[in-house]
Amino acid sequence: MYLSETTKYQIHATFEAEGIVEKSDVIGAIFGQTEGILGDDLDLRDLQRSGRLGRIDVRTESRKGQTKGEITIYSSIDKVETALLAASLETIERVGPCASRFSIRNIEDIRISKRKMIISRAKELLTEKFEECDFDTNEILDEIREHSRIEKVIEFGPEKLPSGPNVVDSDAIIVVEGRADVINLLRYGIKNAVAVEGTNVPESIIELCEKKTATAFMDGDRGGDLIISELLQVADIDFIAVSPRGKNVEEMTRKEIIKPLRNKIPAELALTAEGRLDTNVLSQQSEKMKTERDESNKKDHDEPELPPHEKILHSMMKEVKEQNVVKFLSVTNETISEFPSDEIEAALKKADDDVSGIVTGRTVDQNLLDQAAMRGISLIAAPDFRDIVKKPVSVKLMKITQT
Repeated sequence: MYLSETTKYQIHATFEAEGIVEKSDVIGAIFGQTEGILGDDLDLRDLQRSGRLGRIDVRTESRKGQTKGEITIYSSIDKVETALLAASLETIERVGPCASRFSIRNIEDIRISKRKMIISRAKELLTEKFEECDFDTNEILDEIREHSRIEKVIEFGPEKLPSGPNVVDSDAIIVVEGRADVINLLRYGIKNAVAVEGTNVPESIIELCEKKTATAFMDGDRGGDLIISELLQVADIDFIAVSPRGKNVEEMTRKEIIKPLRNKIPAELALTAEGRLDTNVLSQQSEKMKTERDESNKKDHDEPELPPHEKILHSMMKEVKEQNVVKFLSVTNETISEFPSDEIEAALKKADDDVSGIVTGRTVDQNLLDQAAMRGISLIAAPDFRDIVKKPVSVKLMKITQT
């Protein structure tokens, strides 16, 4: 019995017949007219019975009294025997009563096809399925620092209020809503926050606000406004840090936290003539900070400023394209040597240890990248990078397209 998984080769042939013929006629011609040509060892029927030859697929199409078609034969015999078998098909001169011509289009090595498929899929898996495993030392250190800060949450007063470790010793305090807010402020190095844990302001908070400069920093919602109103009535609050509307302190980023604290407003400016909280003032301050942030982001987007070292590389890219050369650079981006662009591989092999970077106007592929990495190159600036399957961690790739 023939097993499809043992297939090594596929014979692809075409034929033309001067008349209307069926698939069975073609298969009969193949078996009948090749019988005995190559001896008993390569007899088609014996090969199929022994499982060394697979099925014979025939596809036909008849038009205007003629028939054309394609034949596929699956083979697990060796390369030489498969070639002999394929050649024997071209000796077939008739299909049924009709004159015919058989021609071998190609013999496909299934193992090569599978290998190409495996390589292609492996490339996809490398680029898409592997989890990113590059470690950023700064991220690791930040995570450790964050953990150490969170561990420093202490309990203050008889109410055991969550607070930062500097609440007692600091001249100023930040009054927030809950434990999660204290933890988030600690995450960014702010250690003098204390939580009220609800709208009923604890006595410990009232006493602290009498002794220290106190800033109320609550969520930008109705609940935060209610706590600020309560604080203004029972405690000596000096400033209010206005949160963006809809933002919770525990979810805010470092930038979103620092800006309200720097732009805090005196508490008396947020009071009406009757001594109540004027929420319109908080909303206006929040909108003002949002507008300033949007204008700053728009300016950054419209007028991007390149770092000085990147400006140098952009300028060099224009030169290498105009002169069709490649520049070898030092660690400070100074030109060490220049070579014609088509000699870059040979120049790399002779490059000094002082060469730290390359600026080239040609596309960089995996082969060129590997050569550069082997020479200790840490920077490659080029207009494009193609077919890069594996990028060495030690090499920075900078794509510069403008001329």
